[in-house]
Amino acid sequence: MLKFAPILLAIAYGILMMRFSLWRTKATLDAQSTVLVDTGVSAVTNRLAQALDLPALPVHVYEIEAVNGLAAPDGRIFLTRGFLRKHANGEVTSEELASVIAHELGHVALGHTRRRMIDFTGQNAVFIMLSALLNRFLPFVGTWISNLISTALVARMSRRDEFEADAYAAALLVKSGIGTAPQVTLFRKLNALTGQQGSGPPAWLLSHPKVEDRIAAIEVLTHRWTGG
Repeated sequence: MLKFAPILLAIAYGILMMRFSLWRTKATLDAQSTVLVDTGVSAVTNRLAQALDLPALPVHVYEIEAVNGLAAPDGRIFLTRGFLRKHANGEVTSEELASVIAHELGHVALGHTRRRMIDFTGQNAVFIMLSALLNRFLPFVGTWISNLISTALVARMSRRDEFEADAYAAALLVKSGIGTAPQVTLFRKLNALTGQQGSGPPAWLLSHPKVEDRIAAIEVLTHRWTGG
């Protein structure tokens, strides 16, 4: 039993840290957000709500300047103030914002928050086990290698979640009559909007798939569903 103690402690630590992270995220969002009031965005969120048989689909504004959308652990959907500034400046359309909202709804509907909690605890367990093994043969370097492997493993699982949320969003956008074109055009703008240019880190360490791969997957789904 004692030989499993480090693994059990790693899992317990992962669960504790994830719960703390969820609590801190909720507290931050509560303190720094308001309900979005925008007639242009409301027009498209109403179409999403209708496609989901919901009376309304509230969206909240997270008061930070980064360009992003996110789903809170409690299911609330947020757009950042920076994203909404891009919309106000005409750089992003209401339909493109709808594609972000649909994507975040996908994370909620598919239970990705819970899955990421499991992934996080698994990452800690893998790191502890690999470190213990590799440090016997490669002192100090073993810890670095273990961290690299466990990080790459979680990044791969995160990319899986992003593809799934993209597919959910594509289906919802088609059902609502908005279509997937805004989803694709937003992805093509994404690097410029977020200021992320250049090659960046290796694909296997990225927590999000390459934009080109996401667009290709959406286009395959669109052709399958609509023939166009």
